[in-house]
Amino acid sequence: MNLENEKNENSKIFQLVIASKNIHKIRELKAILHDVISDIDILSLMDFPEYIPPEESGSTFEENAILKAEHAAKALNKWVLSDDSGLIIPALGGEPGILSARYAGKGATDADNRKKLLAKLNDLSDKDLYAYFECCLALSSPEELKKSVCAKCEGRVEIAERGGHGFGYDPIFIKHDYNSTFSELKEDVKNKISHRRKAIDKLLATLESVISNAM
Repeated sequence: MNLENEKNENSKIFQLVIASKNIHKIRELKAILHDVISDIDILSLMDFPEYIPPEESGSTFEENAILKAEHAAKALNKWVLSDDSGLIIPALGGEPGILSARYAGKGATDADNRKKLLAKLNDLSDKDLYAYFECCLALSSPEELKKSVCAKCEGRVEIAERGGHGFGYDPIFIKHDYNSTFSELKEDVKNKISHRRKAIDKLLATLESVISNAM
Protein backbone atom coordinates (compact mmCIF):
# COMPACT_ATOMS: atom_id res chain seq x y z
CA MET A 1 0.00 0.00 0.00
CA ASN A 2 1.26 3.46 -0.87
CA LEU A 3 1.22 5.28 2.46
CA GLU A 4 1.36 8.64 0.71
CA ASN A 5 -2.30 8.07 -0.12
CA GLU A 6 -3.05 8.12 3.62
CA LYS A 7 -0.95 11.09 4.65
CA ASN A 8 -0.96 14.74 3.99
CA GLU A 9 2.30 14.88 2.06
CA ASN A 10 3.50 18.13 3.56
CA SER A 11 2.45 17.83 7.18
CA LYS A 12 2.60 14.03 7.47
CA ILE A 13 -0.79 14.08 9.16
CA PHE A 14 -3.14 11.16 8.55
CA GLN A 15 -5.85 12.10 6.06
CA LEU A 16 -9.40 10.83 6.37
CA VAL A 17 -12.35 11.57 4.10
CA ILE A 18 -15.87 11.73 5.51
CA ALA A 19 -18.14 10.27 2.82
CA SER A 20 -20.84 12.92 3.07
CA LYS A 21 -21.94 16.21 1.55
CA ASN A 22 -24.25 16.99 4.47
CA ILE A 23 -22.58 20.01 6.05
CA HIS A 24 -24.26 19.42 9.42
CA LYS A 25 -23.12 15.79 9.59
CA ILE A 26 -19.62 16.74 8.43
CA ARG A 27 -19.34 19.42 11.10
CA GLU A 28 -20.54 17.07 13.83
CA LEU A 29 -18.22 14.22 12.85
CA LYS A 30 -15.25 16.58 12.57
CA ALA A 31 -15.94 18.01 16.03
CA ILE A 32 -16.19 14.55 17.62
CA LEU A 33 -13.13 13.19 15.82
CA HIS A 34 -10.99 16.19 16.72
CA ASP A 35 -12.10 15.75 20.32
CA VAL A 36 -10.75 12.19 20.50
CA ILE A 37 -7.89 12.14 17.96
CA SER A 38 -5.05 14.60 17.39
CA ASP A 39 -2.98 15.04 14.24
CA ILE A 40 -5.69 14.11 11.75
CA ASP A 41 -6.61 15.95 8.56
CA ILE A 42 -10.33 15.52 7.91
CA LEU A 43 -11.79 16.09 4.45
CA SER A 44 -15.26 15.41 3.09
CA LEU A 45 -16.94 14.85 -0.25
CA MET A 46 -17.27 18.63 -0.46
CA ASP A 47 -13.55 18.56 -1.31
CA PHE A 48 -14.20 16.20 -4.24
CA PRO A 49 -17.04 17.85 -6.22
CA GLU A 50 -16.60 15.56 -9.23
CA TYR A 51 -17.17 12.40 -7.19
CA ILE A 52 -20.65 10.88 -7.52
CA PRO A 53 -21.72 8.78 -4.49
CA PRO A 54 -23.52 5.47 -5.06
CA GLU A 55 -27.24 5.03 -4.53
CA GLU A 56 -28.02 4.00 -0.95
CA SER A 57 -29.52 0.64 -1.85
CA GLY A 58 -28.91 -1.18 1.44
CA SER A 59 -31.73 -2.41 3.66
CA THR A 60 -29.99 -1.35 6.89
CA PHE A 61 -27.91 1.58 8.11
CA GLU A 62 -24.85 -0.67 8.28
CA GLU A 63 -25.23 -1.90 4.71
CA ASN A 64 -25.49 1.67 3.45
CA ALA A 65 -22.51 2.82 5.51
CA ILE A 66 -20.35 0.01 4.13
CA LEU A 67 -21.50 0.68 0.58
CA LYS A 68 -20.62 4.36 0.81
CA ALA A 69 -17.26 3.81 2.49
CA GLU A 70 -16.00 1.17 0.08
CA HIS A 71 -17.17 3.05 -3.02
CA ALA A 72 -15.58 6.36 -2.00
CA ALA A 73 -12.34 4.76 -0.78
CA LYS A 74 -11.78 3.04 -4.11
CA ALA A 75 -12.82 6.02 -6.22
CA LEU A 76 -10.78 8.59 -4.29
CA ASN A 77 -7.89 6.29 -3.32
CA LYS A 78 -8.18 7.49 0.29
CA TRP A 79 -9.07 6.20 3.72
CA VAL A 80 -12.78 6.90 4.11
CA LEU A 81 -15.22 7.07 7.03
CA SER A 82 -18.90 6.87 6.18
CA ASP A 83 -21.98 7.36 8.33
CA ASP A 84 -25.53 6.18 7.81
CA SER A 85 -27.94 7.06 10.55
CA GLY A 86 -31.51 7.92 11.37
CA LEU A 87 -34.41 7.92 13.77
CA ILE A 88 -36.43 4.80 14.55
CA ILE A 89 -39.85 4.78 16.19
CA PRO A 90 -40.95 1.17 16.88
CA ALA A 91 -44.61 2.16 17.26
CA LEU A 92 -44.54 3.37 13.66
CA GLY A 93 -43.04 0.14 12.39
CA GLY A 94 -39.52 1.55 12.55
CA GLU A 95 -40.22 4.72 10.59
CA PRO A 96 -38.59 6.87 9.43
CA GLY A 97 -35.63 4.45 9.66
CA ILE A 98 -33.24 4.25 6.72
CA LEU A 99 -35.46 6.76 4.90
CA SER A 100 -34.88 9.38 7.60
CA ALA A 101 -33.12 11.84 5.26
CA ARG A 102 -35.79 11.49 2.55
CA TYR A 103 -38.83 10.60 4.63
CA ALA A 104 -41.03 13.22 2.95
CA GLY A 105 -39.67 12.38 -0.50
CA LYS A 106 -36.56 12.89 -2.59
CA GLY A 107 -35.18 16.37 -2.08
CA ALA A 108 -37.17 16.89 1.13
CA THR A 109 -35.77 19.32 3.70
CA ASP A 110 -35.30 18.52 7.39
CA ALA A 111 -38.39 20.63 8.09
CA ASP A 112 -40.42 18.65 5.52
CA ASN A 113 -39.39 15.36 7.12
CA ARG A 114 -40.24 16.54 10.63
CA LYS A 115 -43.61 17.86 9.47
CA LYS A 116 -44.57 14.47 8.02
CA LEU A 117 -43.43 12.66 11.14
CA LEU A 118 -45.15 15.05 13.56
CA ALA A 119 -48.45 14.46 11.78
CA LYS A 120 -48.11 10.74 12.53
CA LEU A 121 -47.05 11.29 16.14
CA ASN A 122 -50.37 12.95 16.92
CA ASP A 123 -52.03 9.54 16.61
CA LEU A 124 -49.71 7.87 19.14
CA SER A 125 -50.21 7.49 22.87
CA ASP A 126 -47.55 8.78 25.23
CA LYS A 127 -46.12 5.30 25.85
CA ASP A 128 -45.64 4.85 22.09
CA LEU A 129 -43.34 7.86 21.76
CA TYR A 130 -40.26 5.77 22.60
CA ALA A 131 -37.62 6.25 19.89
CA TYR A 132 -33.94 5.92 19.25
CA PHE A 133 -31.30 7.24 16.91
CA GLU A 134 -29.03 4.67 15.31
CA CYS A 135 -25.66 5.42 13.73
CA CYS A 136 -23.55 3.01 11.72
CA LEU A 137 -20.01 3.91 10.72
CA ALA A 138 -17.75 2.15 8.23
CA LEU A 139 -14.01 2.65 7.84
CA SER A 140 -12.43 1.57 4.56
CA SER A 141 -9.14 1.81 2.73
CA PRO A 142 -8.99 1.61 -1.08
CA GLU A 143 -8.19 -2.09 -0.68
CA GLU A 144 -10.58 -3.30 2.03
CA LEU A 145 -13.27 -2.57 4.55
CA LYS A 146 -11.47 -2.22 7.86
CA LYS A 147 -14.42 -2.19 10.26
CA SER A 148 -18.07 -1.23 10.67
CA VAL A 149 -19.85 -0.44 13.93
CA CYS A 150 -23.33 0.61 15.03
CA ALA A 151 -24.60 2.43 18.13
CA LYS A 152 -27.92 3.66 19.50
CA CYS A 153 -29.07 6.62 21.54
CA GLU A 154 -32.43 5.90 23.19
CA GLY A 155 -35.09 8.32 24.28
CA ARG A 156 -38.44 9.62 23.09
CA VAL A 157 -39.91 11.95 20.51
CA GLU A 158 -41.89 15.08 21.29
CA ILE A 159 -45.05 16.12 19.46
CA ALA A 160 -43.78 19.69 19.04
CA GLU A 161 -40.41 21.06 17.99
CA ARG A 162 -38.12 22.65 20.58
CA GLY A 163 -34.75 24.34 20.19
CA GLY A 164 -32.78 26.01 17.43
CA HIS A 165 -29.60 23.96 17.21
CA GLY A 166 -28.71 20.67 15.54
CA PHE A 167 -30.31 19.28 12.40
CA GLY A 168 -32.60 16.53 11.16
CA TYR A 169 -34.90 15.28 13.91
CA ASP A 170 -32.93 16.92 16.74
CA PRO A 171 -35.77 19.38 17.57
CA ILE A 172 -38.12 16.53 18.53
CA PHE A 173 -35.80 14.00 20.19
CA ILE A 174 -35.05 13.81 23.92
CA LYS A 175 -32.48 11.32 25.21
CA HIS A 176 -33.33 9.26 28.27
CA ASP A 177 -32.35 11.05 31.51
CA TYR A 178 -32.48 14.46 29.82
CA ASN A 179 -35.21 17.09 29.68
CA SER A 180 -33.95 18.97 26.62
CA THR A 181 -34.20 18.04 22.96
CA PHE A 182 -30.96 17.58 21.02
CA SER A 183 -31.69 20.99 19.49
CA GLU A 184 -31.79 22.61 22.93
CA LEU A 185 -28.50 21.12 24.08
CA LYS A 186 -25.20 22.87 23.52
CA GLU A 187 -23.24 21.32 20.67
CA ASP A 188 -20.42 20.04 22.88
CA VAL A 189 -22.94 18.36 25.21
CA LYS A 190 -24.79 16.63 22.38
CA ASN A 191 -21.50 15.48 20.87
CA LYS A 192 -20.61 13.62 24.08
CA ILE A 193 -23.87 11.65 24.35
CA SER A 194 -25.17 11.16 20.82
CA HIS A 195 -25.46 7.98 18.77
CA ARG A 196 -22.72 9.32 16.52
CA ARG A 197 -20.33 9.76 19.46
CA LYS A 198 -21.09 6.27 20.73
CA ALA A 199 -20.32 4.82 17.30
CA ILE A 200 -17.03 6.71 17.04
CA ASP A 201 -16.07 5.47 20.51
CA LYS A 202 -16.60 1.90 19.26
CA LEU A 203 -14.46 2.57 16.19
CA LEU A 204 -11.75 4.55 17.96
CA ALA A 205 -9.29 1.75 18.73
CA THR A 206 -9.33 0.56 15.13
CA LEU A 207 -8.93 4.08 13.78
CA GLU A 208 -6.02 4.77 16.13
CA SER A 209 -4.34 1.54 14.99
CA VAL A 210 -4.79 2.48 11.33
CA ILE A 211 -3.32 5.92 11.92
CA SER A 212 -0.38 4.51 13.88
CA ASN A 213 0.45 2.01 11.14
CA ALA A 214 0.15 4.63 8.43
CA MET A 215 2.52 7.03 10.14
